[in-house]
Amino acid sequence: MSEGANTYHEAVMRQESIEALALNPDGIYVDTTFGGGGHARAILDQLGEAGTLLAFDQDPEALNNNIDDERFILINSNFRFIKNFLKLYRACPVDGIFADLGVSSFQFDSPRRGFSTRFEGPLDLRMNQHSEWSAADILNRYSREKLRLLFKEYGEIKNASHLANVIDSRRKEQAITTTTQLAEAARKCSPKNRENKYLAQVFQALRIEVNEELATLKQMLTSSLEMLKPGGRLVVISYHSLEDRLVKNFFRAGNFEGHIEKDFYGQPLTPLKVITRKPVTPSEEEVKNNPRARSAKLRTAEKK
Repeated sequence: MSEGANTYHEAVMRQESIEALALNPDGIYVDTTFGGGGHARAILDQLGEAGTLLAFDQDPEALNNNIDDERFILINSNFRFIKNFLKLYRACPVDGIFADLGVSSFQFDSPRRGFSTRFEGPLDLRMNQHSEWSAADILNRYSREKLRLLFKEYGEIKNASHLANVIDSRRKEQAITTTTQLAEAARKCSPKNRENKYLAQVFQALRIEVNEELATLKQMLTSSLEMLKPGGRLVVISYHSLEDRLVKNFFRAGNFEGHIEKDFYGQPLTPLKVITRKPVTPSEEEVKNNPRARSAKLRTAEKK
C-alpha cells in the first residue's frame, strides 16, 4: 500500500460488497472504481493464487495507491472502456464486476480539484484532469437555457430557472471561476435552512455534466452484461437517485427505462436475476464513522 492510501478514501460497505460478489477464489474480477484501493484489497484478500483482479481509475492520482501484487492490474482509464480493456488483457468473460460510484474523499478534500464548497478553489470538478472542459468552462459558456436544464435534470433543483438567471447575470459582470464565486451566487437562490443541501445539488449537477457520469454509467453497465459469465455478479454502490434509478432499472429489466419485455407466453425476458430486492445500506455505525456513506445504496444482480 502506498503512503496516503489509507486517507485517500474509506471504502464504503466493504464487507457487504465482498459478500455480494460471492467470490470464487480462482475467478477473474473487476473493480471499476479503484480510488484508494479499499475494495480492491478486500477482493484480493479473498482470491487464491489463480485469481485475478483488474481495476480502473481515470484519475492519475489514484495510481499512487497501486497494489504490488502479481494478481492485480491497475488500468488508468475511464470504466466506460471496460469492454475494450478486458478484451485487450484477454480477461473476459469475468466472474464479477464491482463499482462504487462515489467521489473519493481525496478528491472532496483537495481544494484544487473544486469538488467541495468547503474550500476556496478553482471550479474544476474533473475526475480526469486531462478532460477538455472544466466546470468553469460549462458555467461560463453554456446558454442560460442549457444551464437551466442541467440544474433541473442533474441537480433536481426546483428553481433551476431562477438559479440559471442569477448565474447568467453574475457571469456577465465577471467570469465565475472559483467554488466560492459559484457558492455565493447559488446561495441567493437557496431555500431557507436548506443551503448546504442546495449547494450540494448545484455542484452535483455540474460534476455529472463535466464527467458525463450518467452516460458513462450506462455504457459500463451495458458492457458489463456482455463481459460477465453466466452466474457472474454485478455489484454497484450508488449515491443519488439519478444513478440508483438507472442501476435499479437495468438490473430489473435489462434497459434504463425499466420496461420489461415478455416472450410469447408472457414470461419476462430479462438478462439479470436481481439478488437485492431492496438496496443494502450502511449500518448506523458506519455512517457515524464515515458520514459520506450515509446516502449509499448497494444493489446486486446475477447474469442468467
